Amino acid sequence: MSAHDPIELAAARPDFAAIAAWIPQGASVLDLGCGDGSLLRYLKNTRKVRGYGVEISDANIVACIRNGVNVIQGDLESGLSGFESNAFDFVLLSQTLQATRHTEPLVQEMLRVGREGIVSFPNFGYWRNRVNVLRGNMPVSRELPYQWYDTPNVHLCTLHDFEDFCRDLQVAVLDRRVMTGNSEVHVLPNLFGSTAVYRFRRGI
Repeated sequence: MSAHDPIELAAARPDFAAIAAWIPQGASVLDLGCGDGSLLRYLKNTRKVRGYGVEISDANIVACIRNGVNVIQGDLESGLSGFESNAFDFVLLSQTLQATRHTEPLVQEMLRVGREGIVSFPNFGYWRNRVNVLRGNMPVSRELPYQWYDTPNVHLCTLHDFEDFCRDLQVAVLDRRVMTGNSEVHVLPNLFGSTAVYRFRRGI
């Protein structure tokens, strides 16, 4: 897969297209835990966004530079104190929420630095995950590709869990997309959706 091909990226990561659909042309974006910069590259190609990625891995920093993405090396767990309030239109956390240890302060920081936040994460309530647990094993899938002993995930959650979390934090959910593969799920999404994407802002 070429990191420069938006069609291939959207096919491999359907949450990319869902995120892009909410972002207007030319918006400013901060991508937290940006990995190799694929999402920012995709948004630059499809939405002409301006912005930065934040990443801790040396190898991913090099990959971001190769992808033509502006990147800052930093640890999300240390907060976003280097960024001014309302510095970005959107702050993104794509497939990283479940790997953060201090989720509540990080989401609050996302909404300090950005006018809106967007997160995507694997839905632990997906029926295949439930079946695996019922059989006595932790699930391993495309969305959850790690074994229990080497996973970076520390806070797996369901759609209901995340929405309860937002309510407790007084965060207003603006929109939601739930998918399995490239198909959007509308019926019983907490059971039949493997990936969730949420758009939110500070509550009133």
